[in-house]
Amino acid sequence: MTKEFHKNLDFLKQELVEMSKLAFIMLGDSITALSTSNTELAESVDLKKEKLREYDVEIETKSLQLITLYQPMAIDLRTIAAILKIITYLYRVGRYGKDIAAVVSLLNNKQPLSEIIGIKHMWEHVQSMLDDAVDSFVTDDISKLKGFSERDTEIDQLRWSIFRESVSYMMEDPRNITISAHLIMIARYLERCGDHACKIAEKVYYMVTGKHIEIT
Repeated sequence: MTKEFHKNLDFLKQELVEMSKLAFIMLGDSITALSTSNTELAESVDLKKEKLREYDVEIETKSLQLITLYQPMAIDLRTIAAILKIITYLYRVGRYGKDIAAVVSLLNNKQPLSEIIGIKHMWEHVQSMLDDAVDSFVTDDISKLKGFSERDTEIDQLRWSIFRESVSYMMEDPRNITISAHLIMIARYLERCGDHACKIAEKVYYMVTGKHIEIT
């Protein structure tokens, strides 16, 4: 029974990894679509939302089944608990990608180059944190989580930099208000994705060590 349990748990962890890949692709493609005004790529992000939801429901269902059937303890139980939390964060990351993709056709080459560069730079930071958080989950190696608080602070600073620049752009010409408002919101979405990376890191740390931490 123990062998069968761990086989199912390993499969569940792999499904989470596949879900993370999909969520990260959705977010990454939305930023690429935004920076290149690629409406077809933006539309492809929206088409992935149903698969993302299926992962969320399926992984949650299987996790609860494992708890019911095997009543795991210690790190096995913590792993399942972490999975149940992490899929929620991954789902939100993917949905933010969908939300960003939804405004690509509205902006369509109207956004200022400097702010788009800032958005892309912000995404690179977020992507790195998300990748490290999930990799730590896969490998049980929490060393990559070191410095997450400082990295999250950098993302916050980038967000406020984009905010200030967007406000200046609005003041230059009222016709820029709609565009800048969207860019402010996109920066906010990316900042939230950085927060989700931190929450994933917290759950991985608990999974591995049995101790709770808060990354602020």
